[in-house]
Amino acid sequence: MSPSETSALVLFSGGQDSTVCLAWALERHARVETVGIAYGQRHAVELDVRPRVLTRLRREWPRWAVRLGDDHMLDIATLGAIGQTAMTTDTAIEMTTAGVPNTFVPGRNLVFFTYAAALGYRRGIHTLIGGMCETDYSGYPDCRNDTLQTLAKTLSLGMARDVTIETPLMWIDKAGTWALAETLGGSGFVDLIVEDTHTCYLGDRTHRHVWGYGCGTCPACDLRSKGWERWQKGKT
Repeated sequence: MSPSETSALVLFSGGQDSTVCLAWALERHARVETVGIAYGQRHAVELDVRPRVLTRLRREWPRWAVRLGDDHMLDIATLGAIGQTAMTTDTAIEMTTAGVPNTFVPGRNLVFFTYAAALGYRRGIHTLIGGMCETDYSGYPDCRNDTLQTLAKTLSLGMARDVTIETPLMWIDKAGTWALAETLGGSGFVDLIVEDTHTCYLGDRTHRHVWGYGCGTCPACDLRSKGWERWQKGKT
């Protein structure tokens, strides 16, 4: 197979879900590159932890290290400027009249995958991977499978080449994500996720819980902690 047929580009934020997706990709593709995106996010600390995660993956999992390729960073701060949400401004997190948290950044995942597809085009990569999920999530419409698979068709038409979007977490909940992490990399990989990834919307790295760092109250922390509890109960 040619490199383009065995390669993948992972949307790698530095959070739990994208880290699990990265490991999942490294088990399945001969070459895996990563891309981080700065969009004016309130929890920009997630971008700071990315190098640590990548360093540990290369050091502690040799079978993944040989497949892990270049890392890229894209700056699209204008997305945060026009979004005006609790994800990009110092605003209290609450539900909106639309039924989704005000952390929803309109069009974020659509923009992310469009930029990733353009980068992949230059890098000879057809497969894009993201940690979106509609089983156990905050209700964002651009996390839905129909949304992303329709986008993949649009990108394929617009670039006159096949573009595939893979979402390995789409149909599992957060407990399942923890279980998948252990299956992929054992207890060591679970430890990496707890100690080195960042998912909290408020960017809190001062409070350490059994499931990792975070404020413990934002939607992301709530999902993560409840998933950990369900996973732990399922193991007993």
